[in-house]
Amino acid sequence: MIDTHSHIDMLKNPPLAIKESKEAGVDVIIVPSSSPDNFGAVLNLANSYPMLFGALGVHPEDVLKYEENTPKDIYNLVSQNPKVIAIGEIGLDYYWDRTNIKKQTEIFKSQLEIALCLDLPVLIHDREAHEDTFNIMKGLNIKKAVMHCFSGSIDFAQKCINEGWLLGIGGVLTFKNSKKIKEVVKSVPLESIVLETDAPYLTPHPFRGEENSPKYLKFIAKEIANLKDTTTEHVDIVTTQTAKNFFNIKGDE
Repeated sequence: MIDTHSHIDMLKNPPLAIKESKEAGVDVIIVPSSSPDNFGAVLNLANSYPMLFGALGVHPEDVLKYEENTPKDIYNLVSQNPKVIAIGEIGLDYYWDRTNIKKQTEIFKSQLEIALCLDLPVLIHDREAHEDTFNIMKGLNIKKAVMHCFSGSIDFAQKCINEGWLLGIGGVLTFKNSKKIKEVVKSVPLESIVLETDAPYLTPHPFRGEENSPKYLKFIAKEIANLKDTTTEHVDIVTTQTAKNFFNIKGDE
C-alpha cells in the first residue's frame, strides 16, 4: 500500500510510526510540508528512509510565511533532492479565513507554476473553495494533481477526473456520518482513487481520538472495498499501481 499524504514529521514518534506502518503493509509514504518551517524535517525524513518520499509546498493557512525567496527555495530544494516527488501541500482554504483570499490565490498560482517548471504533480488542499481551486488549476493547464482529502460532490469529482486528477481518500470515509464522500467513492472508478491518511489528523474509525498513522491505511482500503463490493486486496493492488504510475515511483520501495 502507498500512503500518498502523511505528515510523519508531526507525529509524536516518527521512527516508531514508520516501523509500525511497514509492519502493517505500507510500502511507501509521501510526506508533504505545510510551511517553510518544516521543509528541513520533510527532506531529512525522505532522505533517511527508503520508503519515504517528500513533497514541498506551503499550505494556505501558512501563506504569511511565503516570502519573496520562498519560490526560489522550493525550486532549488526540489531540484537538488530526487526523493522529493511532488509539490504540496498547496491550495485554497476558505473555511478558516476568507480575509486573505487574494494572497492565497497568488501563492497557489506561484506554487503551481513551480510544479509546471519541474514537471511534478501537485497535492491540492481544497476546503470550501472548489470552484476557485478548479478554475485556477484548469487555467494553468495542470495535468497531474491529487485532490487531497476530497470533499466535493459526485459532479465535482467527475470534473476533476475528466482533467486527469486523482481523488485522495482518507479516514473521513470511515466516519458513519460521511454520506457524501461514501457516495463519491461508490460512483467513481477505483483507478481514480489513491489512499492517504493525512496523519496525524482524521484518524479512521475505530481509532478516532487517537493520533493517526499510516499503519491505519488498511482501514480506509477496507471501507473502499466494502463500498465498491470488492476485496481489500484488490483496492490495495489498484491504488498502489495508480500511485506508483502517477508519482513515478520505481520498483519495490
